[in-house]
Amino acid sequence: MSPPRILGVVLLAAGIVLLILGLQATDSFGERLSNTFTGHWSDKTNFYIIGGVAAIVVGGLLAAVGRGKGQ
Repeated sequence: MSPPRILGVVLLAAGIVLLILGLQATDSFGERLSNTFTGHWSDKTNFYIIGGVAAIVVGGLLAAVGRGKGQ
């Protein structure tokens, strides 16, 4: 397996973990309270969700089309 594909798989796994953490954080008491008064989630939760989605997209692309030299 070429290095870009390995990096893609690692990014894909990290993105899934970040997304799951972000989605679980939206159900916490503090986030519900914050959302009630401010109308949005905290910056940390937004980072987890947006960062997770971005890592999944980039990791998926690298894993799908990443090639090593000579391939």
